Amino acid sequence: MAPQRNVVKIAVQMRDAIPQLIQLDQAKPLATVLKEVCDEWSLTHSERYALQFADGHRRYITESNRTEIKNGSILCLSTAPDLEAEQLLGGLQSGSREGRREALRRLVLLASDMTFAREAISRNGLQKLGTIIEDGDDLGEVLALGLKAFLELMEHGVVSWETLSIPFVRKVVSYVNMNLMDASVQPLALRLLESVTLSSPALGQLVKSEVPLDRLLVHLQVMNQQLQTKAMALLTALLQGASPAERKHMLDYLWQRNLRQFIYKNIIHSAAPLGDEMAHHLYVLQALTLGLLEPRMRTPLDPYSQEQREQLQALRQAAFESEGESPGAGLSTDRRRSLCAREFRKLGFSNSNPAQDLERVPPGLLALDNMLYFARHAPSAYSRFVLENSSREDKHECPFARSCIQLTVLLCELLHVGEPCSETAQDFSPMFFGQDKSFHELFCVGIQLLNKTWKEMRATQEDFDKVIQVVREQLARTLALKPTSLELFRTKVNALTYGEVLRLRQTERLHQEGTLAPPILELREKLKPELMGLIRQQRLLRLCEGTLFRKISSRRRQDKLWFCCLSPNHKVLQYGDMEEGTSLPAPESLPEQLPVADIKALLTGKDCPHVREKGSGKQNKDLYELAFSVSYDCGQEEVSYLNFIAPSKREFHLWTDGLSALLGSPMGSEQTRLDLEQLVTMETKLRLLELENVPIPERPPPIPPPPTNFNFCYDCSIAEP
Repeated sequence: MAPQRNVVKIAVQMRDAIPQLIQLDQAKPLATVLKEVCDEWSLTHSERYALQFADGHRRYITESNRTEIKNGSILCLSTAPDLEAEQLLGGLQSGSREGRREALRRLVLLASDMTFAREAISRNGLQKLGTIIEDGDDLGEVLALGLKAFLELMEHGVVSWETLSIPFVRKVVSYVNMNLMDASVQPLALRLLESVTLSSPALGQLVKSEVPLDRLLVHLQVMNQQLQTKAMALLTALLQGASPAERKHMLDYLWQRNLRQFIYKNIIHSAAPLGDEMAHHLYVLQALTLGLLEPRMRTPLDPYSQEQREQLQALRQAAFESEGESPGAGLSTDRRRSLCAREFRKLGFSNSNPAQDLERVPPGLLALDNMLYFARHAPSAYSRFVLENSSREDKHECPFARSCIQLTVLLCELLHVGEPCSETAQDFSPMFFGQDKSFHELFCVGIQLLNKTWKEMRATQEDFDKVIQVVREQLARTLALKPTSLELFRTKVNALTYGEVLRLRQTERLHQEGTLAPPILELREKLKPELMGLIRQQRLLRLCEGTLFRKISSRRRQDKLWFCCLSPNHKVLQYGDMEEGTSLPAPESLPEQLPVADIKALLTGKDCPHVREKGSGKQNKDLYELAFSVSYDCGQEEVSYLNFIAPSKREFHLWTDGLSALLGSPMGSEQTRLDLEQLVTMETKLRLLELENVPIPERPPPIPPPPTNFNFCYDCSIAEP
């Protein structure tokens, strides 16, 4: 008899037949199990049949995935994948339109299964679907189903996108460019072209030449969120595949066509909530636009460039009305050169020759661009800044040029200028789309903030780095609030004074400090076990509520969702796939289950199998920080994994803590540390409320000596009269 751990009790059902309750021996070959099931129903030719999961995507059972069968699983007996593929592909050539439609519907349902996909592809399924797409006899449901089935088969990566023919791609482009087209077709056509653009540079150039930017703008202006999202996806794919010069030309054209204003008003401020995929594409668009600043940031000032010398002189002349520049001054060349050098020093350059200050990269010429923008677009603020500080004699002057150079570096770091786009990030700033020249405008706000903070700190030249650190904190804290406009950003950042920064620092430090009186430390230690139990309870409740996760495929597409939660009795993880936009399912309706007792270990970061396969590039860093897996025993000493990519860092901490609690391991996340510190601090303050303003000694008071006699004690043996 096989060991009990290799046997699972399952049900197998078939249409118009009484279900079988069997004990599946995982050590048996699958063909043997299938023959036994067929024999029970008196079915011959067992090779014509296959087992599928009865719920979810009805995936075929193979030797590689049979370990996913658990106690209580329900399987169904169906046609073998090779025969099913042959039958459905034959149905595509049916003379009946309804027959083709039904075959396509069934094909879409099965195409997500890898086993079926391989069989369909090996029987020229892609070519037959391509014929339906290229013929375009039916521009409605049949075409939409054909495109969807084609995409599902291609997503498995069995066939490269580069093998697609030019006529096929042009036909799909024609569906995107048509004015009157079924609403379900164009999002699928856009999605297909996005995949082509990201995977094949040659075909990407074809798409770029065939799909006008104006056409994508038309799709973006349609009040259909799915169509907008896929149009934005193709737009960012085209921008990413373009050369720097082409990208600049494309973005300039898009801004001229008021794309920024449309995004700000009709997408960011739309009544419908912004989807995760659209948020990612807006992040990419913002990153690519800011990336146009990188060449200027990487280029040092050329002291032999006549244009750049004139820009420096214009900057000086805008601040000072030099007597050497006035008519009839009659100053010698040496005198004029000396006067210019002195004025450049007043302007805040460290050297009399400003070219030496701007040779540093970054920020290179970008710092000069920012200074000129500030001088031309805020001339009164520029003159006030320079003259106010150049005339001071108390060593508290704020150097304008040096501040501009360092502030430009700071903004480039905060906004990640020149860094590659993350493949999963959604951290875009709404303010960026609410303002033309947003980087330069942000600089104008930042340089005035720096001057204000300098005065609040009463700083000297020796305090320059300290001021920059405070300004960095002010800008970072305000950007994290995601203000929707530049004016709102200006208001919030100016409200964050130096005194407020100190107060926030002190508050955060008090939360982190452990240097308290010993009696309070002892009290805190006594409170921790109870409060840690409270945190554990909260983490498990969060797991019971469940979370919606995204699947990351081989090309990191994020268009597939799955939901996972913990059962109320904390004994089973329940999970299953979901469609975007649908409400969260009830736990009992989820098709997959993983008993907590089968979980062996929790893995995070680079130890996760689904992250190890992605390599170690910079663009995978965000995945490392959000990835975790649980390993579980699937029989025959084999280990399987359930892999997660958390939607946020907070969800990552909550889930890893909850799973650690289930496994009896300590909850060691940063979020647990912060929560415990906050709860301990609050509980300690509540316990000490009555001792306010009462000094707490470092040591407990000494115990007094015993009395000389104990005659005051009551004798309990004496009865009451």
